[in-house]
Amino acid sequence: MTADVAEHGTPGSSNPAWLRSYPGNVDWRQHFEPQPLYTLIDRAAANYGTNTATNFLGKTMSYAELNQRVERIAAGLQRHGVRKGTKVGLFLPNSPTFIVYYFAVLKVGGVVVNYNPLYTVDELSFQVADSETELMVTLDLKLLFDKVEELLASGVLKQAIVASFTGLLPGTKSVLFKLFKGKDLAHPQASKMRDKILFEGQIAADHGPRSPVLIDPLTDLAVLQYTGGTTGTPKGAMLTHANVYVNVQQVLSWAPDLIDGGERVMGVLPFFHVFAMTVVMNFGVAKAAEIIIMPRFVLDDGLKLIHQTKPTIMPGVPTLFNALINHPKIKSFDLSSLKFCLSGGAPLPIEVKQKFEALTGCKVVEGYGLSETSPVATCNPLDGPAVPGKIGVPMPQTFISLRSLDDAEVEVPQGEQGELCISGPQVMKGYWKRPDESAAVFTSDGFLRTGDVARMDEHGMFAIEDRIKDLIICSGYNVYPRQIEERIYEHPAVEEVTVIGIKDAYRGEAPKAFIKLRDGATATADDIMAHLAKKLSKIELPAEIEFRDALPKTMIGKLSKKELKQEEAARQGK
Repeated sequence: MTADVAEHGTPGSSNPAWLRSYPGNVDWRQHFEPQPLYTLIDRAAANYGTNTATNFLGKTMSYAELNQRVERIAAGLQRHGVRKGTKVGLFLPNSPTFIVYYFAVLKVGGVVVNYNPLYTVDELSFQVADSETELMVTLDLKLLFDKVEELLASGVLKQAIVASFTGLLPGTKSVLFKLFKGKDLAHPQASKMRDKILFEGQIAADHGPRSPVLIDPLTDLAVLQYTGGTTGTPKGAMLTHANVYVNVQQVLSWAPDLIDGGERVMGVLPFFHVFAMTVVMNFGVAKAAEIIIMPRFVLDDGLKLIHQTKPTIMPGVPTLFNALINHPKIKSFDLSSLKFCLSGGAPLPIEVKQKFEALTGCKVVEGYGLSETSPVATCNPLDGPAVPGKIGVPMPQTFISLRSLDDAEVEVPQGEQGELCISGPQVMKGYWKRPDESAAVFTSDGFLRTGDVARMDEHGMFAIEDRIKDLIICSGYNVYPRQIEERIYEHPAVEEVTVIGIKDAYRGEAPKAFIKLRDGATATADDIMAHLAKKLSKIELPAEIEFRDALPKTMIGKLSKKELKQEEAARQGK
């Protein structure tokens, strides 16, 4: 090993550069013993059983009650054929149902497959088939059930479990929902697919305890988390029990002053997203915290909920913090209960951080990660001055190596740009059923290539400076230009299309499509948007569409994004 490599902190080095900026109360060298992921809820129920676990629109459940529910559902899942390795999809909004089935699936050795409730049927069909999901859990909301019914009808999905949404609500709210929003409820009992549907009552029926399942945390999968990776083609990151469990412990270690059984976590981010799965849901359970759950974030409702329930921790994305500080009546809400906010998913503007901290007295720190790292890989220290543009230092037990953009086997000298590569206990096992792509994303010495270009300063702090992968980060979500381009190409008037990310004041970035129409064909931006409405989720829909007589190409005739990005950067004054 060369001196340069040892200085950067490749495994085996004794003094990595980032220790110069490491928090004084966090030990980068500390060891975390891998455990089955469901250990989190067992421990919370054993030690803090009477504490409130979930607060969903005013209806609460204790940790003892939550774990009893998990055990009963786990036993029911076993009775209905869920075995070690069975893929079970969660097609759910934030709710106690999500938490119950998540841990129940894990307790019987199943693998959780997270699904975005905003996905189209086409997107869901691909993921169901690719992941080999056998069973899908959803609620009896038309927005969700109608899509699941289509999946069952097409034969791509074998079976579904449908739980009651109104059963999650306090008594009065349940009655009012049925009375005034009954049209939003599905009627799965009357579905043509009724023979492929199980109801939660059937699963929760008490027929005795579940059979124990032996879990090897280091090898057994807990979650298939779908991501576009480096290419934009959706693929499942195989996250083991150890990957996710240890990442939770790493995040816990970052804030050692938080109190077990004494915190309240604001569940605004969607649990199906890897960021919220770890730093909201699993983190909250690990701290035996009260998890205040919002099924869908609405700004006014969110502010009222913070004011009323007094959360102490609120993970979020920059657009959330930006929306809060710009609310016209923000000063009429009390946000002073907040102690600690972790921002991820996209770069956090320093002015947003400073304004939010001044408003609340709460520390906001920016982290960095990706689905393949469960997800947290780096974070800024809680104490000390904020350094604009930095993603911080590696989490405990995590190594960062910056590699040459020409050869990922070669580490660059300190201070130079390189591809950010990660090694640590939270790094995925690989991509599901994609051995070639798994091999390509790892270096020969086992580092995950992120596709992000970074630089380390003299204090060991890292900053992202560019992206190798063709990716748009929109409100913290990965949006892949290729997916949008393929859908636009399906319009008969389109000859060529290129999609890039442009700056967006609210979402950070947003897709913009440049289109060349076929000779003699006509189409308007409204025509294209109408064509895309049922093919893409709202987050993927282009914010702008521009028609061109010709699109830039490389010397070999490949459509080129570089010139368009330069034009947009100049226009937006970057």
